[in-house]
Amino acid sequence: MTDFELLKGLDETERRQLLATCTPRRFKRRDIVCHEGDPGDCLHLIKSGRLIVRVTTPLGHEATLSIMGAGDTFGELALLGPDARRTATVVAVENAETLTLSREQLTRLRQRYPHIDRILTDTLAAQVRRLSAMVLEALYLPVDERVVRRLARLADVYAGAGGVAEIKLTQDDLASMAGTTRATANKILRELEDKRILTLGRGTITVLDRPKLAKLARH
Repeated sequence: MTDFELLKGLDETERRQLLATCTPRRFKRRDIVCHEGDPGDCLHLIKSGRLIVRVTTPLGHEATLSIMGAGDTFGELALLGPDARRTATVVAVENAETLTLSREQLTRLRQRYPHIDRILTDTLAAQVRRLSAMVLEALYLPVDERVVRRLARLADVYAGAGGVAEIKLTQDDLASMAGTTRATANKILRELEDKRILTLGRGTITVLDRPKLAKLARH
């Protein structure tokens, strides 16, 4: 069973009962799960696969914010208000499965298990902390540190056997996450490649030494 962070405050029986009420959905690579501005009609729990989060900037450009994997959830905020809209577009970057809860289902569960409200509050608070940290990084960290930190987080999402992480994203996506240009991101990646921390391929960044990358990200 996927270990969903959102459900960690529930006991085993409550967790199983909640999952049993969910509606399974499957997405193929490049399928759009939801568009920015869509009505927030359901909460998604990611069972498998990876999804990328993109937003439209004030200038009309598309920016990549993050990537989510199994165990992550999204859509909590949209369910807390009747007229709430999706704040981002979510796209499957590989075949993916989610479990969805509608607003009505979540309302019934909150009535049955009042402590779910606390779990939702904790989840939203964690999201605010992550966003605040990203804003601080964008304002005060040098670009090379931002790229390394984003890359380290991606390596955690794509972690595979033997400590290798094959990140199937473009350098444009990484650059957007770090708030820089592709040329700058490529220069930093080439330097990391020279240090044998990673290798670069077409549409793929393979992290060979996650501990070393993580150490750089903490500096």
